[in-house]
Amino acid sequence: MVGMPYYPAFLNLADRACLVVGGGEVALRKAEALIEAGARVTVVSPRLGSRLKALAQAGRVAVMPRRYRRGDLRGMSLAIVATNHPAVNRQVAADAEKKAIPVNVVDDVALCSFILPSVVRRGDLVLAISTGGRSPAVASKLRRDLESWLDAGPALLLGLAAEVRQELRLQGQRPSAFRWRRALDSQLMALVKEGKREEARSRLLSALVGTREGVGLHA
Repeated sequence: MVGMPYYPAFLNLADRACLVVGGGEVALRKAEALIEAGARVTVVSPRLGSRLKALAQAGRVAVMPRRYRRGDLRGMSLAIVATNHPAVNRQVAADAEKKAIPVNVVDDVALCSFILPSVVRRGDLVLAISTGGRSPAVASKLRRDLESWLDAGPALLLGLAAEVRQELRLQGQRPSAFRWRRALDSQLMALVKEGKREEARSRLLSALVGTREGVGLHA
């Protein structure tokens, strides 16, 4: 419901069956996002846009070329509805609620059990922006601003930090959250942006474990 606080979460949809109801451009974007997340996507619509048809021909989505039926939700982990037919939207939302299946109805927050944020991706770095359904246009504007501001630096830093974290864990070391916050400073980011990866790695290890040699770890 509009005005209600939402609990932010990232879902693991790998190999999960997900339903998209609709065949237009909005449905296409939702299907592509689900595919990127590794979901098994089924699209239900009597008509498909050319790009959705191409996805179907490539075997990336399954298609039921007809109107939605109540049984279409069987076995689904999630549903997204993107049609111009209010009656269909309400029916899918009601059926999903009965089956306790999370459902998002595009542009109708009142029918949604979850809402979708605007997303900025840089490699494994994902920033999600939501206005709680109050203004998707504002969320999109903020996303565009972030995309123009955010360069590749944070994504490169993420890769380096993940590598160092894994190496330290293999050595039985788990630096505290305080050490991590102190280590991930502006000077480290500057080294990453300048392409000085080994120097950045050495600095990070020094801040985390107190030695530039990184307790015997090697790149």
